[in-house]
Amino acid sequence: MTPTPDDFPTAFVDRYRDLLAPDVWERIVDGMSAERQTWFRLNPLRGGNWADLDALGLIYHKYISWEDAGWVDPDHREALLASAPAQEGKIYVQGLSSQLPVRVLEPQGGVRLLDLAAAPGSKTLQLAAMAPEADIAAVEIVRKRKFRLEDNLERNGASNVKVFLQDGTKVWRYRPEHFDRILLDAPCSSEGRFRFDEPQSYGFWNRSKTKEMVRTQRRLVFSAIHALAPGGTLVYSTCSLAPEENEGIVAHILEAFGYCLDIEPVTFDVPERVDALLDWGKGPVDPRIAACCRLLPSERMEGFFVARFRKGASSDPPIRIQRR
Repeated sequence: MTPTPDDFPTAFVDRYRDLLAPDVWERIVDGMSAERQTWFRLNPLRGGNWADLDALGLIYHKYISWEDAGWVDPDHREALLASAPAQEGKIYVQGLSSQLPVRVLEPQGGVRLLDLAAAPGSKTLQLAAMAPEADIAAVEIVRKRKFRLEDNLERNGASNVKVFLQDGTKVWRYRPEHFDRILLDAPCSSEGRFRFDEPQSYGFWNRSKTKEMVRTQRRLVFSAIHALAPGGTLVYSTCSLAPEENEGIVAHILEAFGYCLDIEPVTFDVPERVDALLDWGKGPVDPRIAACCRLLPSERMEGFFVARFRKGASSDPPIRIQRR
């Protein structure tokens, strides 16, 4: 197993050594130290296709599971980023695990979609690319990040997205039970993105950050569920390894909203997938949480967590629903 850097948080090491099986912890450490492939997807909004890359003579690889996704090895990253297809927006660099939540959501044309924590916009762009005829709303609370989101969408041809400078925790008040599909890629502690060669990725980690994120995540989940129409789909995801931000949030959803929605399995069979945690010191949780997808960091991807829910009945939002 690769040794952790001297400045890596000891509390993080102690926590996950105690929490996880030894082989899982070793895989996390190896994943944080590995040189990572650069993944991308074709951007149909700018007419991207594989022929554009073939013409460059660049060595790339297609992903067998998704026809629009591929990667280059680390030593070809700069050439890919400097290439005409990348500069023209015909391809969009986006990590393998980062692409999963939108694919699990299965966006379709003619439906109302909400990206509840949208900036900087990778997944919003993916929604627009996969469902160009959908009515897409993207919400961002921070003004600077909202401008960055708008610029990203414009540069990459996503003209079917309406961007709102708004607190995502309050969306349900204005659009109760309005959206057919909602993506909540929640703000998190970003533990799945830690890299040993990038000390800034882990330099500010502490347990308090996790507790702060859980509070925010619960408020966003409340908003997402009340903004989701009966029959609709919610996908919740993070790039955290912390069970409190992942399985713990799912347990909270099932406990608080089990009367109106249920969890659905995430089917994504890759070596990086491990079992969801059903007991992390606070007693066993709902066994349905096993349907969630927990991914370890590797040379291919960041650590990630994805859960999918179907809303079977009204959540009875605690405000009067206006006529739509």
